[in-house]
Amino acid sequence: MPNRLSPRAILDQLVKFPTVSRDTNLPLIDWVEAYLAEHGVQSHRHVKSDDPLKAGLFAHVGPEVAGGVVLSGHTDVVPTDGQPWSTDPFTVTEKDGKLYGRGTTDMKGFDALAIWALVEAQHRGVTRPVQIALSYDEEIGCTGAPPLIEAMQGIVPRADTVIVGEPTMLKAVTGHKGSVSYTIHVHGFEVHSSVLHTGVSAIMYGGKLIEWANRMNDESAAATPAPVAAMFDPPYTNVHVGVIHGGTAHNITAKDCELVMTIRVVPGESLEDWDNSLRAAVAEVEAQMQAVRPETWIEITPNSALPPFKSDDAGSAETLVRQLTGDNGKQYVSYGTEASHFQSAGYSVVVCGPGDIAVAHQPDEFITVDQFTKGQAFMERLLDHLST
Repeated sequence: MPNRLSPRAILDQLVKFPTVSRDTNLPLIDWVEAYLAEHGVQSHRHVKSDDPLKAGLFAHVGPEVAGGVVLSGHTDVVPTDGQPWSTDPFTVTEKDGKLYGRGTTDMKGFDALAIWALVEAQHRGVTRPVQIALSYDEEIGCTGAPPLIEAMQGIVPRADTVIVGEPTMLKAVTGHKGSVSYTIHVHGFEVHSSVLHTGVSAIMYGGKLIEWANRMNDESAAATPAPVAAMFDPPYTNVHVGVIHGGTAHNITAKDCELVMTIRVVPGESLEDWDNSLRAAVAEVEAQMQAVRPETWIEITPNSALPPFKSDDAGSAETLVRQLTGDNGKQYVSYGTEASHFQSAGYSVVVCGPGDIAVAHQPDEFITVDQFTKGQAFMERLLDHLST
């Protein structure tokens, strides 16, 4: 008889795989696929179209009927480079009631519980199906979820409820901001800085776009927030430039300037409107540049887009998680999750998982033993629910 691992034993296995987003996740996918197969669970692999070293995985247990519950997690983690870890980040270390390791909170803790629950459902039997969906590239913009969701259609019966297990301290989160990220490349014209007016400094004109971001933030902060926006911190859409590169020397106008801009959009506002606003600002700056040197220009490359996630007014997912947790509070968060993509695909979705987002991505990331244990109890109640 195959060995049924405990959630902790599964977590130990998952953390051993250094699935940093820039690297492959296939060894982890191989392990999960083999472990599920040992227990008679057929899984389906979705390989990333432009990178065969990355894959998602989904599986179904229970009656071959629609209307089940999807347990959604991601397999990738953020890097540990330059972080002062006091333990091996790719080995689970238990100390003082905490389980240390990269991804223990974000979000291999939930993944381990979901895999455990799927195997338990297979052995115990359930009257309503449960599925698992494990994605890639969540940490670089939730880009792995849409193709995974598409791959699931027609292969497994369509579920109606999705629990995205990002760390929420097992509270029901029913809304979060969306985001859209761009790389903006300003192509200037080099001249000696003593005749600055005859050239186009890519850095100085790129600075005008940063000024636009600051102005948008100031205007949004000064405005009265809409009721839904008021639930967030900050209670408005914010624009951020996190990376900038450019220039050759102090006495040459910069030929190039590249910056990365991210806009985090509150529910009730659209990515499209903010995209149009940014492009209008870019067109204005570009016209100023070209009035000096017609051969200059600005290139905009979208990196990722995540729609806002908004409450579906006590849909099946929210109702189920509130029933399982007893949590009736209103929780909205400013970080993004794959819930947006499942919601856009027509599922009822809630975000709920063990652990504290405050320690995610940090050196010495951990999940408390108490939260992990409560996560298992949550899964036990879900299995009971699916068996009645």
